[in-house]
Amino acid sequence: MATRRRILKELDDMAKDTTSGIHATPLDVADMTHLQGRFSGPPGTPYEGGEFVVDIELPNNYPFMPPRMKFITKIWHPNVSSQTGAICLDTLSQKWSPVFTIKTALLSLQSLLDAPEPTDPQDAEVAQQMIKNPSAFRAKAQEWAHRFAGAPKAEAEVVDLTSSNPSRAGSYANSAKSQSSSSAPPPPTISEEQRRLQEYAGYPPIVIERFTPMGFPIGSIVRALEHAGIRRGRNISDIEAERIVELLLH
Repeated sequence: MATRRRILKELDDMAKDTTSGIHATPLDVADMTHLQGRFSGPPGTPYEGGEFVVDIELPNNYPFMPPRMKFITKIWHPNVSSQTGAICLDTLSQKWSPVFTIKTALLSLQSLLDAPEPTDPQDAEVAQQMIKNPSAFRAKAQEWAHRFAGAPKAEAEVVDLTSSNPSRAGSYANSAKSQSSSSAPPPPTISEEQRRLQEYAGYPPIVIERFTPMGFPIGSIVRALEHAGIRRGRNISDIEAERIVELLLH
């Protein structure tokens, strides 16, 4: 009964939210553990303009165990099987927390479309294409989004070689560097660990990394922690984590 009440509340909250574009409905009102979720492809990605449908099965001990999700809509993405729709996402496995919801899980999937991880793939063929031939990957991802998710047909794209976004298109060579820069002294470097701690603004990694698997940017997490009055240097409770998730979603 507690699980059913929790599910009903989550569905009611999603129905009242008219801004996120995240939806979930039961396939049969007699069985609230089998749902269908929907969300739009993120802007600026090959999936923009498409609507993606996800099958959701909730275990009997939800929310203490994560929902089982798979894409019904066929999608060309390194972290989703192009054959079965199976998903590789930490939030739906070892990094699941009872403070997460159906909505936050769907938001994490939407964020995954914006920031694929080809080095930790569910579909090796897609991942290899994204790494070795990013333009071909993008073209095929757009083609599938058009065919299966109703996205607009992709137009010819002019690639700006002066920018790079490895999460969407791999790495482009920056051909605009001036030759004079090669003679300038190299800037001071910091380790990856130092850079990461600077981004965390004094909050412990265990706190920040509780929310990054959901797809929230580190800067947004830090601002939410500050807004909630969370002191730096300490861990947070589940109640505080739930409050942070609410802030991040609104």
